Amino acid sequence: MLRNELKVAIRFTILTTVLLGILYPLAVTAFGHFFLRSQADGELIVTNGQVSGSPLIGQNFTGDQYFHGRPSAAGNGYDATSSGGSNLASSSQKLVTRIDGDIKNYAAENKSQPVPIDLVTASGSGLDPDISPAAAMFQAASVAGARHLPLATVHDLVQRHVQGRQFGFLGEERVNVLLLNMDLDRLAH
Repeated sequence: MLRNELKVAIRFTILTTVLLGILYPLAVTAFGHFFLRSQADGELIVTNGQVSGSPLIGQNFTGDQYFHGRPSAAGNGYDATSSGGSNLASSSQKLVTRIDGDIKNYAAENKSQPVPIDLVTASGSGLDPDISPAAAMFQAASVAGARHLPLATVHDLVQRHVQGRQFGFLGEERVNVLLLNMDLDRLAH
């Protein structure tokens, strides 16, 4: 009796391993490859034959002429192979020092407004590609000044990039930093 149950258990384990561990992943991969190619490949944006990035993964933009995303604790910053947060507690002096430094840097840019929280706190993955509309508007004056553009032009560009809540009720409004900066570069040409 025990021997029969063991045979059934082994057969079931082999069957489920083949079905769920091999055939199902192959079927999902094939479906994605043939019917949702762009999404399966990470929605890569190609400009002049070069991959510029993906709107799904945050990137490190430097310089005042660009909008900046959330800080990243993933690897050396925005490293998709090392996704993850810093795991520092709110009581960590290292975290407090970093946030205080970021607040001072942003406050120097725009003394008239409080610094939006998403500009100084990292996401759980460290790869968040979006910021809040308030964070984008906070940076607009600095970007406009660095690019010698009218502030109203930059505000309009930010407004065009505000994405609503998913399905109208999930999450918050957001602005994709990569897409915004790419359109900003197009303005210069």
